[in-house]
Amino acid sequence: GLWYYVFMYLTDKVMVSGGRAMGAFLDKPKTHKHNNHGEGNGLRYGLSSMQGWRVEMEDAHTAVLGLPAPGMKDWSFFAVYDGHAGSRVANYCSKHLLEHLITMEPPSVDAVKAGIRTGFLKIDDHMRSFSDLRNGMDRSGSTAVGILISTDHFFFINCGDSRAVLYRNSNVCFSTLDHKPGNPREKERIQNAGGTVMIQRVNGSLAVSRALGDYDYKNVDGKGPTEQLVSPEPEVFEMMRAPELDQFVILACDGIWDVMSNEDLCVFVKSRLEVSSDLEKVCNEVVDTCLHMGSRDNMSVVLVCLPNAPKVSEEAVRKDAELNKYLESQVEGNIILFSELLFGSSFTLFLTPELSRTLFCRAARTLAVICWIFSGRGYFCNSLIILAAEKGGVAVRQQHVLWSMKCQSPDELCSCSFCLKNKNTILASCGV
Repeated sequence: GLWYYVFMYLTDKVMVSGGRAMGAFLDKPKTHKHNNHGEGNGLRYGLSSMQGWRVEMEDAHTAVLGLPAPGMKDWSFFAVYDGHAGSRVANYCSKHLLEHLITMEPPSVDAVKAGIRTGFLKIDDHMRSFSDLRNGMDRSGSTAVGILISTDHFFFINCGDSRAVLYRNSNVCFSTLDHKPGNPREKERIQNAGGTVMIQRVNGSLAVSRALGDYDYKNVDGKGPTEQLVSPEPEVFEMMRAPELDQFVILACDGIWDVMSNEDLCVFVKSRLEVSSDLEKVCNEVVDTCLHMGSRDNMSVVLVCLPNAPKVSEEAVRKDAELNKYLESQVEGNIILFSELLFGSSFTLFLTPELSRTLFCRAARTLAVICWIFSGRGYFCNSLIILAAEKGGVAVRQQHVLWSMKCQSPDELCSCSFCLKNKNTILASCGV
């Protein structure tokens, strides 16, 4: 019993829903991407989404420049929805949430914030009437993270564990807060509704404490919609814009945030914007990087560039071209040679354990140092590095970079986390 829950905790957001086991993975990831981009109201945006290792694509998104309401033509709305136990709720919200948020009142700050909260409750109540959701044939739910942008304000909206960040003056200025069952405020509501929090999940099953849909968790008699085990109530954060300092906003599902921190993702995006003005390309690089860093979830990211966003730098473009040229000369050389010597090559038969161990350490360090040089933070998106790693059987991760900075003795296993975690694999590959 308990071990089953522990296993499922490590594999998915929803463990079991009405007898339907979640968390199934494909034999190989689906890497086709859905892209879109646009420009207006002084903004540019790009987006990318990928199914990845999941059996089904359950993410959805919204991007609207100019809202169809009086006095809101210069407003814009962007959102990411991370579905679970199916895509029904996420897909519906991506098409219809905005119409529930827009108010016909003059768009004052208080009216907008109240309209957002009311809109979430309305669409959640509206979807409950759908026959497939009402009779239990579909038990899906979805997080929602979004932003309304006016000429003067940002309205960050969050319900669940997708996340939005604002990059201002080369720093992460703001981030939404994930709604997790273990958070004291969320846990108190869950327990007051008669539920429990087990292994950081609602009743040992759902890993988010706020979501749209998920009606199996919204049936407690005597409790209002915001007092249920899972609440559809969003948190809304209003901020004044700082046109001379604001650079970009990132909205992404947890398939991105699982493997990148707020700071690291923003620094990565900033570095890529200095090389390319193609926002779809930058978003694709984010998704590819997260996939190869080990994300097993659907991945979606929306990048909204503000007027003061980083511009393409000739120096950065030159350095990027030089790196590509260097990698082209190296990929079929030392990196592949090291990797083939270590993983499955007939040459391994002639290597002593000591020499094999030395080559392993140096191969991993070579990959790590190149990644470090490329981004300065241990992340990479260059397809040549990915190709080298895949051909050689070496999984390039941030741990390689951290290890390469700590492990100073390539001829023996040290006590760093990488060596300790991979001790058996290293020794086996070295014939020990």
